Amino acid sequence: MRARLLPLLIVLMAGVLLALGFPLAVSVASAQQQKVVVDRIDDTARFAALAQFVTQRPSGSRVRDKDERRETLQKELDYYHEVYGIKAGVFFRDRFPMAHAPGDWYLPTGGGGVSDAFEEALRSRGSHNPPQVWPWNEGGRIVVASPVIRDGDVVAVVVTDSPTGRMRAKTLHGWLLIGAGESAAMLLAVGAALRLTGWVLRPVRVLDATTHDIATGRLASRVAAAGGPPELRRLARSFNEMADNVEDVLEQQRAFVADASHQLRNPLSALLLRIELLALELPEGNEEIASVRTEGKRLAQVLDDLLDLALAEHAAADLQLTDIGELAAERVAAWRPLAEERGVRLAGECPATTGWADPIALSSALDAVIDNALKFTPEGAEVRVRVAAADSRTTIVITDGGPGLAEDELSRIGDRFWRSNRHQNVKGSGLGLSISRALLAAGGGTMAYERHEPRGLKVTVGIPRQAPEGAEPVRKQGPGAEPGGGIGGG
Repeated sequence: MRARLLPLLIVLMAGVLLALGFPLAVSVASAQQQKVVVDRIDDTARFAALAQFVTQRPSGSRVRDKDERRETLQKELDYYHEVYGIKAGVFFRDRFPMAHAPGDWYLPTGGGGVSDAFEEALRSRGSHNPPQVWPWNEGGRIVVASPVIRDGDVVAVVVTDSPTGRMRAKTLHGWLLIGAGESAAMLLAVGAALRLTGWVLRPVRVLDATTHDIATGRLASRVAAAGGPPELRRLARSFNEMADNVEDVLEQQRAFVADASHQLRNPLSALLLRIELLALELPEGNEEIASVRTEGKRLAQVLDDLLDLALAEHAAADLQLTDIGELAAERVAAWRPLAEERGVRLAGECPATTGWADPIALSSALDAVIDNALKFTPEGAEVRVRVAAADSRTTIVITDGGPGLAEDELSRIGDRFWRSNRHQNVKGSGLGLSISRALLAAGGGTMAYERHEPRGLKVTVGIPRQAPEGAEPVRKQGPGAEPGGGIGGG
């Protein structure tokens, strides 16, 4: 979520900074040019005041005082050009120069910036808003013209043609300062966005981790106080209340199953004893008594499995670094005599590989799966147990040669009391695989089912290879149960 929220905030803040930066940059450029234009207007006004007293065109017979005034104007223009490098001149209405500097500069013919400004000044309108010159306009110049008015008439025009190198440099410098400020503001905005998204999403991450823990069986996990907006803190408190209620309901359910199983065993044992006493009074081989005995034993097995399931869901896993290959080989060796008795080949490929598991729980789960496989595998077929190590998990794959299950049945296998309609006559309570799944889930293990080609069922048990939090790196090999001593098959 942070990867989606952070770019959005950065884009919005960048848009705000750009929306402020562009007008500011334009304002800086306009201010620099306006400053130059005001200076040129002042200069042209001063030259226009000097030119007001020059009434005659330059000629060889002009009056002395008139010559002195024109010469004074020319000296001022020459000095102005020498100091500032600005072309300046005073031109009569017919474009003839009264005085100009440099000496080879004349009003160009035709259109253009200088001619347009001259024509505008002839109409008694000074240059107040020449076109904007940007830093990238290397040949850009600023032309300012002011009319020379005598007796209410425009008799000449003062024209200045200014280079813009210094102005463009100052504008560019101002833009660089704006860019540096925008960059610093953007860095601050990114830092603020990182802190803001971290503050907002921290409770979400804690809530997600706690939800995952509860979903994987660690029902005691709760959302710790992690700050954040008030709405998310309230959501965390509501989630903890909900988790408490769910845990209480599940605990009551487990307690009920365990208590019911335990309380029913005593009267059931007494009932089975009375059945045995009654059988002594009946002829030997009575079919009804045999049927009652079978149903009574089946009910006792169901009660035992229910108690085992309640204990499996309630007990915490004692995770240890275990040699999975050694443990699987031990279970294969323990079940091989029963397999030979039934005429089934039980083979194991169990190389040494480690994983974090509860050895007793894993042994019980393997016993349930192997027991199931032997039940449904016909004589002469094979049950194979393979151990392999991947990057993050060690897998134990058990395949059999039985009838297998249909696709729609694979999704239900492992459900409590569920058994395929085709296997109702096979001994079992339908709880063995449920117990196995609960035992494995407590330690982070998994159990998956799929069809085995050409026939049979394939069960994959996954064991994590990474150490859980708080586990001690001590390698142990827990004892395994003998065949028939663990949980019953499904």
